[in-house]
Amino acid sequence: MATRLLLLSPASCLRQTQALGAPAAPGLRRGYSSADSLQYLHRSIVPTMHFQKSLPRLPIPKLEDTVRRYLNAQKPLLDDDQFRKTEELGRSFEHGIGRELHEQLVAQDKQNKHTSYISGSWFDMYLSSRESVVLNFNPFMSFNPDPKAEYNDQLTRATNMTVSAIRFLKTFRAGYLEPEVFHLNPDKSDTQTFRRLIRFVPSSVSWFGAYMVNAYPLDMSQYFRLFNSTRLPKLSRDELFTDEKAKHLLVLRNGNFYVFDVIDRDGNIVKPSEIQAHLKYILSDNSPAPAFPLAYLPSENRDSWALLRQKLLDNGNEEVLQKVDSAVFCLCLDDFPIKDLVHLSHTMLHGDGINRWYDKSFNLILTKDGNAAIHFEHSWGDGVAVLRFQNEVFKDSTQKPAVTPQSQPAAIDSSSAVQKLSFKLNDALKAGITKAKQKFDAAMETLTLDCIQFKKGGKEFLKQKKISPDAVAQLSFQMAFLRQYGQTVATYESCSTAAFKHGRTETIRPASVYTKKCTEAFVRQPSKHSTEELQQMIAECSKYHSQLTKEAAMGQGFDRHLFSLRYLAASKGIPLPDIYQDQAYAQLNHNVLSTSTLNSPAVNMGGFAPVVPDGFGVGYGVHDDWIGCSASSYPARNVHEFLQCVHRSLEDIFHVLEGKHISS
Repeated sequence: MATRLLLLSPASCLRQTQALGAPAAPGLRRGYSSADSLQYLHRSIVPTMHFQKSLPRLPIPKLEDTVRRYLNAQKPLLDDDQFRKTEELGRSFEHGIGRELHEQLVAQDKQNKHTSYISGSWFDMYLSSRESVVLNFNPFMSFNPDPKAEYNDQLTRATNMTVSAIRFLKTFRAGYLEPEVFHLNPDKSDTQTFRRLIRFVPSSVSWFGAYMVNAYPLDMSQYFRLFNSTRLPKLSRDELFTDEKAKHLLVLRNGNFYVFDVIDRDGNIVKPSEIQAHLKYILSDNSPAPAFPLAYLPSENRDSWALLRQKLLDNGNEEVLQKVDSAVFCLCLDDFPIKDLVHLSHTMLHGDGINRWYDKSFNLILTKDGNAAIHFEHSWGDGVAVLRFQNEVFKDSTQKPAVTPQSQPAAIDSSSAVQKLSFKLNDALKAGITKAKQKFDAAMETLTLDCIQFKKGGKEFLKQKKISPDAVAQLSFQMAFLRQYGQTVATYESCSTAAFKHGRTETIRPASVYTKKCTEAFVRQPSKHSTEELQQMIAECSKYHSQLTKEAAMGQGFDRHLFSLRYLAASKGIPLPDIYQDQAYAQLNHNVLSTSTLNSPAVNMGGFAPVVPDGFGVGYGVHDDWIGCSASSYPARNVHEFLQCVHRSLEDIFHVLEGKHISS
């Protein structure tokens, strides 16, 4: 299982509900016609990549700051003797080999001004991992239902979402997609006046023009990998493949593969009624599932899959694999309705193994009753690009649907337009698929998922109390784990560094001396503290968490810096420095609580598996008047009990903030 942290990046002081939401009123060029509205989401008057050239570079923190922050994160996890040893190793690293490595990293960074210091090693970390991408890396984010109930029919919604997705592709590639900008003062910067002015500022300095009005453009370098992209298995290190010329969609249903063009020779979107006809044709195909479903193979260990892929190529499957790899994206049509949120999570996170292509940059999944989600491969990019895409597709497909439930599919011969792919399998490949299925089924049996909704308060109440909503959610996880297992453990919260050129993610470390003191007061000795004292402890946790969040978003965490120094040492053949051999370092990076948050009007929930065998994977959202939490575990932990403890912890925190006493 992955011991690295991976997940969705949206959790920074660049509050993602705004930063990632589709702009409320995109600036449109004059002459934006109704014909354009069929082909594009909008036409921004500011070119999509206008700010990319002038984005600030991801800073490398000062080494002394990194060591200080590292030791602060270790304090709640170690006893005094352990901490003294770790502190000695930290100081020795800071003044010895760490200093040399840091200077080399800074020099290397100066020679590579086109990118960030983390980018190369981060790609390498993902692509060199040999673990299955399923559960270990790929997360999901599910869509809210279409507000108009009748539009949630599977065929109608699949058609509308496909058309909106291709509109996004065309809008992005034409440079018409509104640039991703975080507006700290929207009244000044999220305006037509600002857009009209900023488009004339040369792109080499345009970021500074936005910065002057408290607007922060975000990195968009990952967006091109959304489409026509696949992770290809190779021995020892995978490759990312993109073919922007391909015009076809890959559709999976009941383990069968279909392709048809969604973009015509002139580069226009195929008529929605024709796309609808092709999807209807696929939905009416009664072919049974293949005896040996190929889709199990990308769930394999990467080296095993690389060897099997080579066998596929050698057995005459080059042309069909090329179609799979180059497809615009993968649309998965599932033949069953969703029973509840837990069933939804299992379906979207891993499914049954036969109806996903886990290596595609993303799978757009639609179940029989129109429940939809994006399941994405993580090496190419983070939540920022995926969530922007999801927001735009949701907004466009619900506000400008290409077809209605009453629309008639085009009267065309789909049997000639839709190609059903067939794969040539020999005995070795059949045996490989059988083995992959057995491993997949065994792995999925070990995963438990559960969800809760805390409906007694949310963001609005917490903001009135001047308390960070994210800090309260994180505090509830610390409190829950202490209540359930009697300890404080390494905790990871993902944070985007998309405010910088080729930024990826940084880690917020929510377990602190403040949360430890607060959780122990709540769980072990509530009667010894007055309500005011407990309120003060919550306020301290909130203040410190907000500081950590801001530092991480500004590239001032410690995890990525230490990761890069370790990677650099390995690449230069330098023996592993003592700080990395410390048991405390291993423990801190064994993320028992792996967490990530997102809020968006498009998203119902998101989820992922734990990153260690004895961990929890916790996806959560703090909404205006409720808090949602989706969690996962393997047999070493009890996720149902954990979520009950989270609920109890939230009740206690809200009670105290309301000025009430809590019982032991």
